[in-house]
Amino acid sequence: MILEMLLQSVFELADIFFVSRLGAEAVAAVGIVASLLVIVFAIGVGLTMAVTAMVARRIGEKESRAASATAFQGIVVAVLISAPLAIGGIVFTEDLMRLMGASDAVVELGATYGVILFASTAFILLLMLINGVFRGAGDAAMAMRVLAFSNGLNVVLDPVLIFGIGPFPEMGIAGAAVATAVARAAGVAYQIHLLIAGTGRLRLNREAVQWTRAVIARIFRVAGPGMVQYVIGSASWLLIIRLVAGFGSVAVAGYTIGIRIIIFALLPCWGMANAAATLVGQNLGAGRPDRAERAVWITSAANAGFLAIVGALTLFFDNHLMGFFSSHEGVIVIGSKLLRYVAYTYPFLAVGTVMVQAFNGAGDTATPTWINLLCSWLFQLPLAYVLAHPAGWGVQGIVVAIASAEVMYAGVGVWWFRRGAWKLKVV
Repeated sequence: MILEMLLQSVFELADIFFVSRLGAEAVAAVGIVASLLVIVFAIGVGLTMAVTAMVARRIGEKESRAASATAFQGIVVAVLISAPLAIGGIVFTEDLMRLMGASDAVVELGATYGVILFASTAFILLLMLINGVFRGAGDAAMAMRVLAFSNGLNVVLDPVLIFGIGPFPEMGIAGAAVATAVARAAGVAYQIHLLIAGTGRLRLNREAVQWTRAVIARIFRVAGPGMVQYVIGSASWLLIIRLVAGFGSVAVAGYTIGIRIIIFALLPCWGMANAAATLVGQNLGAGRPDRAERAVWITSAANAGFLAIVGALTLFFDNHLMGFFSSHEGVIVIGSKLLRYVAYTYPFLAVGTVMVQAFNGAGDTATPTWINLLCSWLFQLPLAYVLAHPAGWGVQGIVVAIASAEVMYAGVGVWWFRRGAWKLKVV
């Protein structure tokens, strides 16, 4: 799962590495569009969490046929949800970019990039959901192989389509979108092949192809709060980048590169958290809540120790990391500040992430929703605005607010987890 999460981020890192060669405004365009797509990813994560928890619970109950049927119905739901998201994104890309504070030059550069990625919404959701199905079934190696294949294709196509290598046209940042969309589509095709072949614990055969109202209702009941949970968190990030955009394209470029590096550093942490979620779901299904709780505490300790080391390394190499993606001094300065401040909170972030994923693994997606609402909307956003403007700290104030919210996230998560209500959740 850790390797899968690392591979997941290669999509964004590869895009930003090659696009950064086109200048700060191109990076800003990618960052603005990525901030819009977080709503798509938030909905995808919420749906994936629900299906993963339900598949894990059925596997724990040794009901592999029911798990396969759940997987199929989750796939159908993902396809249905993707249609309005794609249409809305395609139609309103330019308007949304301007709403986010993008300049005319940034909108001109990024509009086609955004339209292409929104058009590929179904592949975004399916790639996430089916990999979640594999994780819930305990076949995490399959998810890793899918992303290795998909990312390898993306890394090859990115420079070819961006810079027009060989017989291919020079498409600029639109080429990065085409490369990513094609790579995700190929990954989904590979996933479907694995499910039909039945090489893991699940198989999409005729028995699995069914539409059961009770299962669909359960998916929406569990996914609903999960979607809200991540939409709340993602919408707060939208407002954060809107605040950053007020300080110009260089600030957005620095923030975009810095946050991509942070996400890459944190992906092993999310891999561990996803493992904890699977263990919680399967152990609750097997009637062992004590073992589920022990798995969460062990994972939290390992996660915190690992990210403490990553944070220390980040503090030493922040400028070098930024310099790898950009030579612009202003971009490097802003991104380095973000890396340094957040690095101090890595151990807290590690524990908070595991706690929240433990709730999700138990099917208790409502609790993380309240945690995100409290930490993101009632604490992080007001603090970011106050420090950036009335206090006059600028982008540094926004960065301080982000770091402070991560500490609060961990504290609230631990407190709520120890209450133990998640053990009684039925999915």
